[in-house]
Amino acid sequence: MNRSLSEKALLQLINRCLCEGFAIEIDGLGRFDLDLQNQVIFEPSGRVRIFLAYAEEDRSDVRKLYQELQKAGFEPWMDQEKLLPGQNWTRAIERAMELSDFVLSCFSQRSTFKHGHFQCELRHALKLAERAPLEDIFLVPVRLNDCEVPRYIARETQYLDLFPDWASGVSRLVKMMRRETIERNKRRQEPVTS
Repeated sequence: MNRSLSEKALLQLINRCLCEGFAIEIDGLGRFDLDLQNQVIFEPSGRVRIFLAYAEEDRSDVRKLYQELQKAGFEPWMDQEKLLPGQNWTRAIERAMELSDFVLSCFSQRSTFKHGHFQCELRHALKLAERAPLEDIFLVPVRLNDCEVPRYIARETQYLDLFPDWASGVSRLVKMMRRETIERNKRRQEPVTS
């Protein structure tokens, strides 16, 4: 019974917000809005979701990458931009990774061998990558400067450099993700044969 009351309260809140002219966006997935007949509709975002894993010391470079990805039409997720006050940040980060089309692990001389949350995010991304189809690119190591990528990753996954030419590196990254998204969509539409 409580669940039913909670669902009704949520629907009433959504309805009230929509009637007052506010759209309701679900981060990275889409938004609820009213159509011309005042019917509630859901518009999927359709944008490619990208999780940015990084160490705190690299925040300014990663924020720059975040902005470049937004300009390119992607839906990047960066904790400093997306976490809400009071939100369970550990769970929010895991969920954002799980919903992402790509995880960009941003390595630098400061982060590669540092202990902390970046390493936890990296391990979670590696577990998620194990579940992805073998043909899909999911985890993308990105070097912010001349640093070592952990052997475990470098042994099997090609990394991308954003230095010495930032614009060229971002351009290669954007092209790869667009191409990979098209290829994924083609593979998912192919009929399954036995």
